[in-house]
Amino acid sequence: MSGSDPDWDDANPERLYVITGGRSASALGAEAAERTVLDLVTLIVARAEPDPSMQPEHASILRMCHSPLSVAEISAYLTLPMSATTVLLADLLADRRVEARAPVPKALLPDRALIEAVMHGLQRL
Repeated sequence: MSGSDPDWDDANPERLYVITGGRSASALGAEAAERTVLDLVTLIVARAEPDPSMQPEHASILRMCHSPLSVAEISAYLTLPMSATTVLLADLLADRRVEARAPVPKALLPDRALIEAVMHGLQRL
């Protein structure tokens, strides 16, 4: 499984099958899906240190998530598709080794009438 093995490149479907244990995000079950919804902007923070016996991808996630990273960033750093990354994160969430946080919500836009009143006030100056 070294990087020099031409039969084991990053785009190889067999590699993804091995990494995820043949599971997909949709096969994780309704209970896991109800607990945490993982989308591209969900922030992940490590709550544990990697164990020597862990799968390398799980350990990599724990090492890189000492400060919050989005699921999209984790996927990019691991060079794995989003679907495989969410399976790995679901494993770590189930073991309580990571915490998923909703992204910072977008600020609510001020009332249009207030903006117009401010604009009219500035024009009168």
